[in-house]
Amino acid sequence: MVTKEELPACPVATTVQLIGSKWKLLIMRNLLDRPWRFNELRKDSEGISQKVLTDSLRSMEKDGIITRTVYPEVPPRVEYASSELGESMRPIIKAMEQWGLDYKNRD
Repeated sequence: MVTKEELPACPVATTVQLIGSKWKLLIMRNLLDRPWRFNELRKDSEGISQKVLTDSLRSMEKDGIITRTVYPEVPPRVEYASSELGESMRPIIKAMEQWGLDYKNRD
């Protein structure tokens, strides 16, 4: 997790640093709907490499935006979900969705 002192002074830059990558935004979009397993996220995010997905999930977990739950089963089952902090991003993602729809529907 980045310390508050290491974050940019600009709040928009802070948000971009935490979720500004293409993949992190799409991962958040999915996790706001329901918990997902790693391979589900990988299949849904066409074009993402396993390494980029792994790095993105680890970073988001470290920043407290998502949670990772390992179930004691054989084989182990791991699910990723939006954390309480991640849930606070719902209005941001919804606003982006609405903007995209409005853009696509403009004359």
